[in-house]
Amino acid sequence: MKKELNILLVASAFSTFVYSMLGPIYAIFVEKIQGGILEASFAMSIFSISAGILIYLVSKWEDRFKHKEKLLTIGYLLSSIAFFSYMLVSKPVHLYIVEIIFGMAISVSSPLYDGLYSKYLDKKKFVSDWGIWESMSYIISALAALSGGLLVNYFGFDFLFFVMFLLSLVSVFVSLLLVREKR
Repeated sequence: MKKELNILLVASAFSTFVYSMLGPIYAIFVEKIQGGILEASFAMSIFSISAGILIYLVSKWEDRFKHKEKLLTIGYLLSSIAFFSYMLVSKPVHLYIVEIIFGMAISVSSPLYDGLYSKYLDKKKFVSDWGIWESMSYIISALAALSGGLLVNYFGFDFLFFVMFLLSLVSVFVSLLLVREKR
């Protein structure tokens, strides 16, 4: 496996872990900030709509961008900012703003990641190389879901968000290795 692919996998592992820590307990967090089912649904809708629209627009621009590895790092950095911002959320409207930031982060990093991953695939092993990513994603998500629940149970949501922020910074720094490798 190419070195660039390994770097992408490690960055993605941390990113996937962080995103998956909150998933199963997201609605409980929304309740904590005086929201309910509708606010949780609205927040996820805001994220999905903003990500969907922005992915379409940003990915067309990214095709022409020369330094794609640098943009990936910016996407991971935007995610880190959003994870940090969760600590500042005290009502649903704040959460909606954070979800827009996440939509922006995903619009930058998701298509880029897929494009770079595809670029560095071994042409004779592209199915198994994608299989590594898929397998890793599910296993990491399972571990993260459990970890997130344990952290909130014993230390609370603010601690979880701080841990998520720190771990998301690992993706930023790992992706910088890809920028360095590209030079």
